[in-house]
Amino acid sequence: MPHASLRRVYCSTANVRGWYDHSVVAIQPPSPVTQPAAGTGSLSREHPTHVRHVVLGLTVAAYMITYMDRQVLAVARPVISKELGISLVMMGWITFSFRIAYALFQIPGGWIGDRFGARRALTLVVTWWSIFTILTGRAWNAASMLVIQVFFGMGEAGAFPIATRSLARWMRPTERGFAQGITHAGSRLGAALTPPIVVLIMAKFGWRAAFLVFGLLGVVWSAVWYFYYRDTPEEHRGVNAAERELIGSGRKRSTEIPWRKILAHSNLWILALMYFCYNFNLNVYNDWFPTYLHDSRGMTLAKMGLYASLPLFAGTLGDLAGGSFSDRVLRRTSNVNLARRWVAIAGFLLSAAATIPAVLTHDPRISVAFYCVAFFGLEWTVGISWAVPLDIGGDFAGSVSAVMNTLGNVGGAMSAAVVTYAATRYGWNAPFFITSALCLIAAVLYLKIDATKRIA
Repeated sequence: MPHASLRRVYCSTANVRGWYDHSVVAIQPPSPVTQPAAGTGSLSREHPTHVRHVVLGLTVAAYMITYMDRQVLAVARPVISKELGISLVMMGWITFSFRIAYALFQIPGGWIGDRFGARRALTLVVTWWSIFTILTGRAWNAASMLVIQVFFGMGEAGAFPIATRSLARWMRPTERGFAQGITHAGSRLGAALTPPIVVLIMAKFGWRAAFLVFGLLGVVWSAVWYFYYRDTPEEHRGVNAAERELIGSGRKRSTEIPWRKILAHSNLWILALMYFCYNFNLNVYNDWFPTYLHDSRGMTLAKMGLYASLPLFAGTLGDLAGGSFSDRVLRRTSNVNLARRWVAIAGFLLSAAATIPAVLTHDPRISVAFYCVAFFGLEWTVGISWAVPLDIGGDFAGSVSAVMNTLGNVGGAMSAAVVTYAATRYGWNAPFFITSALCLIAAVLYLKIDATKRIA
């Protein structure tokens, strides 16, 4: 009997892959689409559509734009400082203002995504920050730059939590590490491509034009996202029944967010502390590495644009490799903690070790090569770290990741003040020694993160 046979196969599969019960999407019983037709015993030959891959591609593009828009200021900072008469310490406070606004609006941004759906929410926040990217190019002094960066940070704050929420219903459990890896790889690739483009635009049209170009890019993306994306596969006309079954969809979107359960979960706070360490280090590279090469290593603006991109390219590879490797371990072992915890720890240890020779070597080229290894190791961890909120958060992954990213970006905000004061008082080696120490702390914290303990 075909139906009895299928039931036996399904039960066997469920026993082998019981870890799926800890994820957003549980394994579903065979649907009528793939069950044998009566009297034939053959399965339907309908092939799944690939709408989920387009959704993933659009999400990758959004991540790219977030970092492109941030990187414009990082690259143009030496020229802006000179033209507007802004000191290094004041530039640190301007960056701090962006980071603290970005941190404080993580939870509201995640709530908007969980409450109203990623389609409307992500369209809103990307349009918002794109407008303020354009306005950054209209700043006339330090005060105006600081105010604009606050509103820019408020808009960008919702990007990652809402984007994480957008993938929760479109990605299968064994695709989550890869999905988070490739989205963050997109952000690092965007950041890596930006410096030479910004230098080229600045050379021809001035630094203000660079903010206009990148701001308009975000507005175009918002329009495409709104017209294509839907909050669930069931709502999208392009998704056939085979793809819906492959994803494992079929549930109603929950809008009641159990904040008490989320905030009372100790696993979340350990995850957030780890991400504090990660984000401090990330923003040392994103915000200050070009300035470090210019001020400490004596590179010209053109040379800085090239060398500042190299660690970001290495980070792009780390994002892809870490997330993919984590998923591969998960598929082979069905051990979610082995796949998440120990793979991430390896990345943090590599980053901590490679930073020391990067700081101490005198040859700028060798130094940048070691920084590439260090940033590769750091970024190896990020896809895994963002897969954990999907593992433990379920339908509330947006809110869970928002809490994680809030504390993480407090670390990012602190890095702005710490880096400028440490570099001014102790030299540029000090901030990078701090990043090495924080990688070791993050590795220890990961020992306590349990991706099998769901929040709700």
